[in-house]
Amino acid sequence: MSAGVFLLALVVLIGPATEALDNGLALKPTMGWLHWERFMCNIDCDKDPDNCISERLYMQMADVMVKEGWKEAGYEYVCIDDCWPSHQRDAQGRLQADPKRFPGGIKKLADYVHSKGLKLGIYADVGKNTCAGYPGSLGYYETDAQTFADWGVDLLKFDGCYMDRTLLGEGYINMSHALNKTRRSILYSCEWPLYEWPIRQPNYTAIRETCNHWRNFDDVFDSWSSVKSILDWTASHQDIIVPSAGPGGWNDPDMLVIGNFGLSHDQQESQMALWAIMAAPLLMSNDLRDICPRSKELLQNRRIIAISQDPLGKQGYRTLKVDSFEVWERPLSKNQLAIAILNKQEIGGPRGYVIGAVPGWKTCDPLCNVTQILPQYKEMGIQTPHSSLVISVNPSGTALLTVTPISKLHWQNMSVKHKHPTIL
Repeated sequence: MSAGVFLLALVVLIGPATEALDNGLALKPTMGWLHWERFMCNIDCDKDPDNCISERLYMQMADVMVKEGWKEAGYEYVCIDDCWPSHQRDAQGRLQADPKRFPGGIKKLADYVHSKGLKLGIYADVGKNTCAGYPGSLGYYETDAQTFADWGVDLLKFDGCYMDRTLLGEGYINMSHALNKTRRSILYSCEWPLYEWPIRQPNYTAIRETCNHWRNFDDVFDSWSSVKSILDWTASHQDIIVPSAGPGGWNDPDMLVIGNFGLSHDQQESQMALWAIMAAPLLMSNDLRDICPRSKELLQNRRIIAISQDPLGKQGYRTLKVDSFEVWERPLSKNQLAIAILNKQEIGGPRGYVIGAVPGWKTCDPLCNVTQILPQYKEMGIQTPHSSLVISVNPSGTALLTVTPISKLHWQNMSVKHKHPTIL
């Protein structure tokens, strides 16, 4: 273990160095659906009524989330991204939804989503315009916060386009105060560090006190190269960003693109596994009305979601990079450990990795029980600190496992009860 990783391990064990935004929200990573990567700024409802940004799209997604088990699996937010508003504010200076695409207005849409037992998210921008050129919130923070509260909005994604970057922090803090002033519980998703990194290292103490989660790096695209770039950036900055994560505030590596067009199934498994290890918000951007059963099964996998939502609330991080393998580990509650073994080689066939080489394998002392979750569920049995168990990992795929320590006393009790269970 390098000195940097050791220091990070100490920080992670101690916990977040600062207090989270005190609004009682995002105590576990947020789960839901967000339109942007899949539907972008498609506003042509005449030519493409099924896929344009309209109230119909969100109502249909809410219907499917309830009908097809997404809500039951934990996905609860239906989130609007850019391109929903009219290009002009109303006579009172308030944002208003495009009247053709949202004839009932956002309040009606929020009521509909709430009637399904789900929550509604909306999008705005800290600057004078949104990234797509719609009205921004600069100069209207309190007005917009109160408007969102009046409509019954439950989450705000606050972007950072068209803003003087030296004033970013002030703008994000002002909107945080404005949201809290409404007295409505509105989860606050920021892009503060994303826009600040090009000019200076962001102040993650201030960010954690201001936001419930925050984007750090580029938008995700529907490609393996995009997912890899996010993982690489996260690992290279983990000493800085991991200590800021915990209940109430999370690093956001952007949307899950599982179920779209660009990732193989192994690569979809890699994104799902690593997002769970990173304690990332699980915000899908796909078409839930038409998703392949295998992708749906992966996104609804209860064992992976349990890692994502683990109550200890520690973000995992990369602990080893060797021979085109990466090992990522996340401490879990009850002294468990989640391990993701990513095969970054993109040629040939499956390759084996000896689990005893995992840096955190010391948790298996004197014994442990190992469960493989991906690529398929398998009980690997009781292991020793010197296990020679080999895990097979496909090219660009990931093996996801959990390790549960077994104490000497527990082992003795098991031995008596089961007459010496097998040690692998």
